[in-house]
Amino acid sequence: MYADQFEIYHGNSNPDLARKISRYLGTETGRLEVFQFANENIFVKILDNVREKDVFIIQPTSRPVNQSIMELLIMIDAFKRASAGRITAVVPYYAYGRSDKKDQPRVPITARLVADMITVAGADRMLTMDLHQGQIQGFFNIPVDELTAVHILSNYFKHKHLEDLVVVTDLGFAKRARTFAELLDAPLAIIEKRRVGNLDRAELMNVIGDVRGRRAVIVDDEIDTGGTLTETVRALEREGVTEIYACATHGILSDPAVERITESSLREVVLTDTVPLPPSKRIAKITTLSIAPLIGEAIKRIHRGESVGALFSSEVEFTQEMLLWEDGVARKLDTRHEPDHEPGEDDTLDAAMLAASQAGDR
Repeated sequence: MYADQFEIYHGNSNPDLARKISRYLGTETGRLEVFQFANENIFVKILDNVREKDVFIIQPTSRPVNQSIMELLIMIDAFKRASAGRITAVVPYYAYGRSDKKDQPRVPITARLVADMITVAGADRMLTMDLHQGQIQGFFNIPVDELTAVHILSNYFKHKHLEDLVVVTDLGFAKRARTFAELLDAPLAIIEKRRVGNLDRAELMNVIGDVRGRRAVIVDDEIDTGGTLTETVRALEREGVTEIYACATHGILSDPAVERITESSLREVVLTDTVPLPPSKRIAKITTLSIAPLIGEAIKRIHRGESVGALFSSEVEFTQEMLLWEDGVARKLDTRHEPDHEPGEDDTLDAAMLAASQAGDR
């Protein structure tokens, strides 16, 4: 049995998110040194006594991906050798998730390899968010709790009171998008696409569903280079959609994603902070919602041995209550974006979210 106390630690991947989670839980992040020597070898030293404690290591495997993965593995090993009672790897963004099957001859299944490494390093369980495919959970031989941002994102659009909505997604995200559409009481349209070789672009084939004359919300698990997103926007424009929004859990935004979003007709792109968004990529069209309370509540429930799935049940509406939670302050969402609203207008919500974002940076 581990001690009746949990500790939160983090690497260099997303320290701001770790601090927000700690603030939500009313605690401080543990003391830990994680750095590289001149020869690029990573060194980890735990500065607290963690014997028999319940340890949560927050480390999304985002850019630089391979360094983030190695930091996570070495941190897990350090805590294992320091006799931590239980080690939970909190990986809000799971890299290599697209490499989850052999879709070509002589290629690896890297998502399985990363799962094996996390397990062998000594993690006792895994907490993650919106995996690229749900079956990646089966690559682990340890318990996996997968959270979703669908409720937070859908509630954001629900509070905008947009009419004639249609939810648009591709086949890979259709199951979660169906939940998103049900929460908004909107129909679902599917984009049939085909990826061209191993390049970061897709050739869109068809829009399945009635979208003409409607406002579209494109939903996906991540936005990387923005190529698929902008192709989807063009396809919807051809089909007669009047207004287009987009949302995703993970805002990877590799170049030239921000430029593509800026030049597109998208009204707004809503992301969560599973992956840190550098100041150079914070543009007026991009809104970021914090998932710190959701992960914090999951950590609390895992530690107490309570249900994590209950967070998303009809009985517990916790995910509907924390849209604008930031730095320990809960705020209600303001109504915005009437039909004649134009990007760039003065908006109370934009100002509040910008101030919260800047406070997080500090």
